[in-house]
Amino acid sequence: MSIYLKKSGEYMETCIFCKIVKGEIPSSKVYEDANFLAFLDIRPLNKGHTLVIPKKHYETVLDIPDEDIKEMSHLIKKISQALSLAIAPDGFNIFCNNNQAAGQEVPHLHFHIAPRFMNDGHTFKWSHGRYKEGEIELIQEKISKFL
Repeated sequence: MSIYLKKSGEYMETCIFCKIVKGEIPSSKVYEDANFLAFLDIRPLNKGHTLVIPKKHYETVLDIPDEDIKEMSHLIKKISQALSLAIAPDGFNIFCNNNQAAGQEVPHLHFHIAPRFMNDGHTFKWSHGRYKEGEIELIQEKISKFL
């Protein structure tokens, strides 16, 4: 289990992804520029599963500056296209877990690009909940207040 430290924009000594960025831990890089790094996940959902990270340490998507997340989204699309051409999957998932309750194991912002194949045995299904009468409007109003 990872130690969660709330600090953004710097390298964190205990962060495994920061160590990968600094070259202290080897990785199978597929892309690197001044701000971002993409490498193959060592525990892939399927072969070709790629992680895209900012080189600066941000814990979640809420911590990264707007301009950086815009640039990162373009990179995620570019890598998804390359992965699709190279691996020829039937589809792919792009996902980002934010905080431990959502399954984030490494407290450094990262997006997964996971190639998917028909009948690969993996699912991303959840049981669908329901709103009580009038509850959806209350939740909608609460969220809208902050936008």
